[in-house]
Amino acid sequence: MAIMQIVVMPRVSEGTSVSVYVAEIHKYLKTQKLPHQLHDMGTLVEGKANELWALAKKLHELPFKKGVKRVYTIINIDDRRDKKVSLGDKVK
Repeated sequence: MAIMQIVVMPRVSEGTSVSVYVAEIHKYLKTQKLPHQLHDMGTLVEGKANELWALAKKLHELPFKKGVKRVYTIINIDDRRDKKVSLGDKVK
């Protein structure tokens, strides 16, 4: 299993709030079967690496579908194949 941290940053020119885009991402994540946690600086998702790459692509595209012209996305993936890992394991 792998854990991905993803930060999707719509580059908006009017105002500074991106909450409507974050809400859209959260709404989409709730339709997926992958465990996830939103936090103040991004989102953590647990799954197989190939699932996470596909999800990252989908999440990156969501703001474009809402009319944003520029999106900056940061992805970190920790892919362990020697043992099972889950969200929260490192904190324990």
